[in-house]
Amino acid sequence: MQYLDFEKPLAILAEEIEKLKEMGEKTKVGMNDSIKKIEEKIEETQKEIYSNLTEWQKVQLSRHPDRPYTLYYIKNIFSDFLELHGDRNVRDDKAIVGGFAKLGNQSVMVIGHQKGLNTKMRQLRNFGMANPEGYRKALRLMKMAEKFNKPIITFIDTPGAYPGLEAEERGQGEAIARNLYEMTNLQVPVICVVIGEGASGGALGIGIGDKVAMLENTWYSVISPESCSSILWRTWDFKEKAAEELKLTSTHMKEFGLVDDVIAEPLGGAHRHPEQMAAIVKKYLEKNIKDLSKLDAETRITNRIEKFSKMGFFDEK
Repeated sequence: MQYLDFEKPLAILAEEIEKLKEMGEKTKVGMNDSIKKIEEKIEETQKEIYSNLTEWQKVQLSRHPDRPYTLYYIKNIFSDFLELHGDRNVRDDKAIVGGFAKLGNQSVMVIGHQKGLNTKMRQLRNFGMANPEGYRKALRLMKMAEKFNKPIITFIDTPGAYPGLEAEERGQGEAIARNLYEMTNLQVPVICVVIGEGASGGALGIGIGDKVAMLENTWYSVISPESCSSILWRTWDFKEKAAEELKLTSTHMKEFGLVDDVIAEPLGGAHRHPEQMAAIVKKYLEKNIKDLSKLDAETRITNRIEKFSKMGFFDEK
């Protein structure tokens, strides 16, 4: 288990437990009572740390290398996943995965960003930064789901759409804009869940839904704290301040009406209890698909348009 800077007290306590276990094995003396006391101390420390997280600390948690990614949720929430590939134009973008699956007895189309579990896989997945063909693949799968009247579920976790010259040459902006338009008018229920980072148009490209939810320790913003800091102060040194000013975490997004729900994470974050987190997300998806399926397509589309049209603050003169 990897520990972040603000989790160092937990790392020290975990190390003490390991030392006690080693000592117990060597001396054959029972250490259960001592271990239990430290475990109780760990739980108290966790409650203290995670109930007072700053905006920047939540950003760090959203990027934790042990945090479950899209393929983990697909494996632990759905059954009979059949991955579909390619945009039928350029190539198969590995930064976005998708395909048909079963959620209980309900067939669905599931699509999401995938970052990769190690250095080699992160390079293959382009760190979850999709090219235009990734968004066009996602749209192809969404239209296929619409054709067969299957609900759509998307998992958002990206530091942004790929900003390379070749991506712009192939129409990155147009691909994302097309997805925004088409997702608004999809005839089937659409649920979007931010499971990690939700940065800029890269997140929005698969983020228009009847229900948009965020896991508790995630962020959703037009720009990352580091990029904001580099623009305003010409350095990354003010990323913590930028995170505070951007108000990009789930609590603020809910207050602003930019997301519908915040899904609570187990104590310590999704990375410490991934199976429990998957069960919580599954329960959320099942409930909302059931509720959304009771509405006719025209009502869902009207509600979707009205919801996104109300977002933001502006004055008319």
